[in-house]
Amino acid sequence: MQSKPLVTVICMCYNHSEFVIESLNSVLDQNYSNIELIIADDASTDDSKFVIEKWLLQHPQIPFIINSKNLGNNKTFNNAFKLSEGEYIIDLAADDILLPNCIEKQLTAFLSPTCQNIGMVYGNAELISCDKKHLEYYYPVNEFKKASSCPPSGDIYSSVIGYRQYICSVSSMLKRETFIALDGYDDTLAFEDLDYWFRCARNYNIVFIDEILVQKRVVQNSLGSMFRRRMNPHTNKLNHSIYLIVKKAIVMNKTKEEDKELLHRIHIEMDKAVRTLNLPLLIQYISLELKMRFS
Repeated sequence: MQSKPLVTVICMCYNHSEFVIESLNSVLDQNYSNIELIIADDASTDDSKFVIEKWLLQHPQIPFIINSKNLGNNKTFNNAFKLSEGEYIIDLAADDILLPNCIEKQLTAFLSPTCQNIGMVYGNAELISCDKKHLEYYYPVNEFKKASSCPPSGDIYSSVIGYRQYICSVSSMLKRETFIALDGYDDTLAFEDLDYWFRCARNYNIVFIDEILVQKRVVQNSLGSMFRRRMNPHTNKLNHSIYLIVKKAIVMNKTKEEDKELLHRIHIEMDKAVRTLNLPLLIQYISLELKMRFS
């Protein structure tokens, strides 16, 4: 690779004491060398802080942000980003593992002349258990470990808002200037990735790399498992954030086809509201659909 831009990896920790060292070491073990690592602990209630501080005795140059109270992933990441200098950024959960060629392959995609105006790249991930046993791949693969059905690249706004495509956020790399232009993560929301995908895809190309770049741990009470629990306050908070993201997309949409795709997502979210027994959210979605159809 002719260019060696600085890449910042922001490792986000919350009660990941069992896994955080392996995650941090995976950053240091990259084939690519020009990396800035920043660690942020969002007021963990386990011994994550102690484990990280012990590891840092061998790496005293690495900054460590310790929140005195839990701020949430979005605000914590935005604060850590202010300390970063990298031209490219990775949001790494402290229970996930970057494979050794991850950053090199992500940068190769960003610097390729085949696609312009790239705001984000992402690849495939191997899903593993807490004890590192293989479970499956995020995107199913063939015998050559290539995606059986390759997600599209380029202008994917319609497919993302319509729930036709789901981005593997744990394998993504963001561009600094894009993150700044989009004002970072929306820290009023309960989670970061879906809103950022929408806003990034609206104005930039997003490129899929057909490689397995990370190992993602599937743990009990992970964020992905929380969206479909019945009468659960945290579930309701997460799904209300999706409602707010959908409302943003209505404003961003430019064509009737995009509205049609967004209505497809609204119907999926309506079904989820029914299954989670969230009647107030269902009513909000019905009102939103009526406004879209008759405005």
